[in-house]
Amino acid sequence: MSGSEGTGRISTQDGSVAGLSPEQEKREILGIVQDDELHAKEGDTYYLLSFRWWRSWSAFVNQDPTTNSSSSILQRPLSIDNSDLICGSQPANSNSDIHDALVEGTDYILVTENIWNQFYEWYGGGPRLARKAILRGSSQAELTVEVYPLRLQLHLMPRVDQSCIGMSRRETIGELRRKACEIFGLNLDEVNIWDYYGRRKHALLNDLDKTLDDVNIQMNQDILVEVVDHSGSYTTAVQVNGSLGNHPFTLLEPSRMNHSIAGGSCTNSGFFRNYNSETSQFQNMSLGTEKGPASFGVSTRGSCVGQIGLLNFGNTCFMNSAIQCLVHTPEFARFFIGDFRQEINLKNPLGMEGELAMAFGELLRKLWAPGRTAFAPRAFKAKLARFAPQFGGHKQHDCQELLAFLLDGLHEDLNRVKEKPYIKSRDADGRPDEQVADEYWANHISRNDSIIVDVCQGQYKSTLICPVCDKISVTFDPFMYLSLPLQSATPRTVTVTVFSCDGSMIPATCTVTVPKLGCFRDLIQAISNACSLKQNERILLAEIHNHVIHRFFEDPHTSLSSLKDDACLSAYKIPKSMTDNRYLLFVNRREDPEGMWNPYGAPLVFPISHDATITRGDVQLIAHTMLSPMLKPESVGPSTSSDPLPSATNGSEKEYSPCKENGDSLIKLPLKLVDGNNDLVDISIEEEKTINMSSSSVSVVLYIDWSPELQKKFEMQYLDNLPEVARNVHGPKKPRIEPLSLYTCIEAFLREEPLVPEDMWFCPQCKEQRQASKKLDLWRLPEVLVIHLKRFSYSRTMKTKLETFVNFPIHDFDLTKYVANKNNNRPQVYELYALANHYGNMGSGHYTAYVKHINENKWYNFDDNHVSAINEDDVKSNAAYVLFYRRVKTDGASATSGAHSSSA
Repeated sequence: MSGSEGTGRISTQDGSVAGLSPEQEKREILGIVQDDELHAKEGDTYYLLSFRWWRSWSAFVNQDPTTNSSSSILQRPLSIDNSDLICGSQPANSNSDIHDALVEGTDYILVTENIWNQFYEWYGGGPRLARKAILRGSSQAELTVEVYPLRLQLHLMPRVDQSCIGMSRRETIGELRRKACEIFGLNLDEVNIWDYYGRRKHALLNDLDKTLDDVNIQMNQDILVEVVDHSGSYTTAVQVNGSLGNHPFTLLEPSRMNHSIAGGSCTNSGFFRNYNSETSQFQNMSLGTEKGPASFGVSTRGSCVGQIGLLNFGNTCFMNSAIQCLVHTPEFARFFIGDFRQEINLKNPLGMEGELAMAFGELLRKLWAPGRTAFAPRAFKAKLARFAPQFGGHKQHDCQELLAFLLDGLHEDLNRVKEKPYIKSRDADGRPDEQVADEYWANHISRNDSIIVDVCQGQYKSTLICPVCDKISVTFDPFMYLSLPLQSATPRTVTVTVFSCDGSMIPATCTVTVPKLGCFRDLIQAISNACSLKQNERILLAEIHNHVIHRFFEDPHTSLSSLKDDACLSAYKIPKSMTDNRYLLFVNRREDPEGMWNPYGAPLVFPISHDATITRGDVQLIAHTMLSPMLKPESVGPSTSSDPLPSATNGSEKEYSPCKENGDSLIKLPLKLVDGNNDLVDISIEEEKTINMSSSSVSVVLYIDWSPELQKKFEMQYLDNLPEVARNVHGPKKPRIEPLSLYTCIEAFLREEPLVPEDMWFCPQCKEQRQASKKLDLWRLPEVLVIHLKRFSYSRTMKTKLETFVNFPIHDFDLTKYVANKNNNRPQVYELYALANHYGNMGSGHYTAYVKHINENKWYNFDDNHVSAINEDDVKSNAAYVLFYRRVKTDGASATSGAHSSSA
């Protein structure tokens, strides 16, 4: 075989080594493991062993010896074959270059020298790939096998020359200088050694006793060997910024090996601690690599895999936090540690020729590699800036915006669909939602099929209703994440005066509680509940200034923040069936001592159809009916209580007409109409005369002039009392503020609301752009649900951040009742495993990530390069910005039962 170094002992007919059964082989290896555990130390030699070969040997020694069928007996593995670990052109010896980005537990395992010798005695083969154990970490207490020693690029100046050198991280600056002088034929006293990262002078390495690890020298880093002339001056033309004077010299491109994993296993001083407690795992191991980089055989107990921070090299905390959340998503970790390259789509015009996926995959492998310390993801940042220039430079950016770009970009780079078919989506047209949803999802998958779709994409139902023709359009669209509004849980108390248009109730003051950052829909609903609104009625809200109507709040989605505490608010109960309305506005006036008539009290409102014909007598009857609940008993005529309220009519129906047979019993009200020229017209006479109203006018203003004699016939306090929305009174304590629930945010996201004017909908029935109302419903939920809390708000003049504390569940996040597809009876329950935090304001904020480690089931705080364990109780804070949830697998639920399942 290729790379063979010899053969081992002769096996017997049953496939075992001469004199040993498979069970005896296993016991002998376990005995060596237990003995080596007690004596692990710095300088020990370890060997890389192909995981493929190791898996075949493990299956051989763990097979059931009671199996009777000869066809089911596993044969003894052939000679050790490490050829899949080394570069093909390299000689087969211990100095062979191994492939970049090999992952322990997936590509290889590490065994001690004694175990390697025993395997070699039995099986032979090779090549030998020996590596040394070194101590690393701030306390020099972490025993690490240096799988990838440093490869350094030496640059000699001013005599232009280059060389590549391999060194251990534990070697010193003095040893580096000595080797450089040997390579270039120089004396020790005539060179300076510089950290030349990125072809720029960073630091003079003059402390010869420090190790390369101490000064943070990285794999494939450039080192400048600077020659000093005899006078003591530097002869190099290289400036501090890395430019090379006037010499016609072009530096070579850095080696493509800069994505290599720099370390092997990272352990504490007990390298094989607790091995005996896991012998059962060794004996009953699962050999499927689809479960990721599980530890087999010689384990790396105390490993720091998955706990590697990222250095901040200029406002990159937004990127670091996003990366940590993504790389600790188990589905992504398994995918990119495996052979993901075969799924890269190089022909997708929407992709990045696979470069983004390659860069992210290599970065993820580094972060899951044992034995690494924190590093700066400069290569990934450069690749990111190439395809998304908005994330270039050193300004702070939005973590959620980066996540959105990464998920979309990775999807396009890994899209399994090479040629996207053109499919025109059909409207529902009355078909069952289940049929339409499955059709939309099948169309989507025919064009978009990747690991990102498998894991992160769900589907929601979007319903649009035309406000003019009531046309309903239903579509089912995919989503990658949910952006939820933060409706403040802080309550606001609002006081309004409620009037009826049919004379059925006395005007009443009503105080309700609404969300502080809610909208007028919340206020309308609260008033409707408080005043027992009838099924055929609705509330019309108006703001009163100086006893006249300042504006109507007919858009229920207007924010309550536009309503000041010292404003006066009136609510009018009007028929729900009336839509295209104009209003009769009755303004009350009384005379002051100087003989001037001034508005006072609360105005009254009555709706009429836009094309209705109305007479002066009709207006007299309308006003009298609305005021009748306030009429004193001694002033009530025999017919007042039975007078019907005129209804809204159009030209084809019966016109308004006063109740003439009992007309003499009505109290004549002094009414004056404000015409188009702002002149006052007395309409208390000539009752049969029709009122002329401008076709463009939305409202008609009328004055009721209250003389002292007329006031005596009514209970005027009901009109006089017009309280402010919120009076500044010192009394009861403010209501206790409850935390805002994540469920409340979900409900706000799913609530019906009109489209913004910039996003009008073209109604296929009206053939015009309409500001339709839109309603979202969740239909399919993904395996991983990403939730963005919309903390940042933008306007023309300012940018603000909401510090609202959102009480989000860590366990048992149940969305079952929010899924509109009721044919799915399986619970939709999720568990939090990661989140990105934002602290501070928009300009100078800071991002971190909280992550629940996949293997340890513990929470960690990733604050750039600082990684520390935290309690689960500390995960919740008002800094939470992007939440990552995983579906909880229930009995009978498969791994593919998420968004890509038609029944999800």
